[in-house]
Amino acid sequence: MSTFTALTTLKGKDHADALGAAMERLIPEPTGVGVFEIEDNSGIWEIGGYFTEKPDAAGLALLAAMHGAKPFVVSELPETDWVAKVKRELAPVEAGRFFVYGSHDADKVPAESEPLLIEAAMAFGTGHHGTTLGCLRALDHLANEGFVGQSVADIGCGTAVLAMGAARIWPNRVLASDIDQVAVDVAEANVKANKLQGRVTCVEAAGFEHDTLKTAAPFDLVFANILKGPLIDLAPDMERHLQRGGYAILSGILVPQADDVVAAYAEAGIALYRREDIGDWTTLILKKPD
Repeated sequence: MSTFTALTTLKGKDHADALGAAMERLIPEPTGVGVFEIEDNSGIWEIGGYFTEKPDAAGLALLAAMHGAKPFVVSELPETDWVAKVKRELAPVEAGRFFVYGSHDADKVPAESEPLLIEAAMAFGTGHHGTTLGCLRALDHLANEGFVGQSVADIGCGTAVLAMGAARIWPNRVLASDIDQVAVDVAEANVKANKLQGRVTCVEAAGFEHDTLKTAAPFDLVFANILKGPLIDLAPDMERHLQRGGYAILSGILVPQADDVVAAYAEAGIALYRREDIGDWTTLILKKPD
C-alpha cells in the first residue's frame, strides 16, 4: 500500500496548530497529522500529514491559502520495511565504554564494553543521533574523572538509554521519566531487555512533577536530552532538584542555541563545566557549586 505525505510550513505555533486541526478534517482523512517547531530560532513550524490515499490537492491548496502557509508539497513514499532498513543501516555505536546495539548485532559486543541493547524499531535514542551520543560520552567522561552517581534521574528519557547507561556502571537505582506514556512503555521494555529491572524505574511525568522524583531528590546527576525551550524552562526546577556539587548533562541543543541554555542555567545558579559539539548538536555538562 502506498503512503503519501503532505508537508508545509508557516510561522507561529497557534497558526500551525490551527492548520494541523483543519488537516484532520480533510477527505480522504490523513492517518496522522504532526505539528513541529523547526529548532533554528526562526519561529517556523512544520505541519505534515500521512495519507493511505492520494490527498486532495485542491483541498490542501485551499487550506494553505486560508492559513497563510506555503503550498503543500505532496510526496508518495515507496513501500519500505523500515525496521529491516534500520537494521541494515544502523551500525552499533561506541561512546566511551558504552556500546549501543540492536539484537541483530549481539555477536559484535566487545567483551570489555558496557552493552546497551536498543532495538532498531526504536530509532531515536539508539545512540546514532549527536545528542544521545554526546550524553553517553559526557557520562563516560564524568565516570573517568571518578564521579559515582548516587542519585540519578533521566528527564525526558525516551528509550531510557541514558538511565540504563548510568545503571550499568553504578549500583544505585536510576529514575527515568517521560511526558509521553508510549515513551515510558518503550523505556520499560528496554529496561527489561537489558535485565535492569529494579535498577531503572520509569514513570510518566512532566519534568520533575512526580512523587517518586520529588521523594528521591536532590539528585547528584540529572540527564535532560530534550530541546532548547523546555531545557530553559526547566532551569529553575533543575536547580531545586540538583544537590550541591551535582551535575546536569543537557542536550537536544543546536550549536547556535548552546550559549542561551548556558546563560539560563548560570542565572539559575548552575555553571558550565564542559561542552562538546557533535555535528549540529551540543552536549553540556553543568555543575551546581559545592
